[in-house]
Amino acid sequence: MTRTAYVRPYRRTDREALADICVRTADNGGDSTGLHPDPGLMPALFAEPYAHLEPDLVFVLDDGAGHAVGYVLGTADTRRFVEAFREVWLPLVTDRFPEPQGEPATLTEAMTALLYTPERMLLPELDAHPAHLHIDLLPPWQRKGHGRELMGAFLGALHQKGAEAVHLAMLTANTPARAFYDRLGFRAIDVPDPGPLTYLGRSTAGVEPMGWAGSGWRARERAQAAGSEG
Repeated sequence: MTRTAYVRPYRRTDREALADICVRTADNGGDSTGLHPDPGLMPALFAEPYAHLEPDLVFVLDDGAGHAVGYVLGTADTRRFVEAFREVWLPLVTDRFPEPQGEPATLTEAMTALLYTPERMLLPELDAHPAHLHIDLLPPWQRKGHGRELMGAFLGALHQKGAEAVHLAMLTANTPARAFYDRLGFRAIDVPDPGPLTYLGRSTAGVEPMGWAGSGWRARERAQAAGSEG
């Protein structure tokens, strides 16, 4: 029987897969496994805190067999998220990733320093786009329309929460990603001295409501449950 991939809400049992997807896409879309002594550094920065702090804003692409192969995650309120990151998330990972002392001398130290400076996410130019997101798909699942499906679920959930606009930061060199965001209506936000990053934003309006994703995953989960019971 052919299994169909679909978007569904995050489950706690997806956490390991979430981290794996992040690691395998964190090097400008490629595998970052060999970049850091502990490959868990990138998930600790860009995936796991969202699943821990705002699991209701995490959606995964299920391969049809229960395995997450992509995700979109984020927050409806970046300022509130930054506070929770420092107060709740950071104490959970300090033993695993000690704070670097002095000026970072390696890529790992530079990325670890980001872990200890969540306030870097707060830029006045982004205030009109208070929500933010990260989206990643494993390579075999890219360029098949799944990214658009994930984004539709996420933007719909943001809209229901009253978040009117969202932003993201991407490596400027990642031109395929930029083309994807352009097609979804994201536009550049002018941020002084952005370094290697480009900031993009869009309204959360004009997307299908949460019921679009909700009805689909509920129907599939009911069918799967019925099948497992039969």
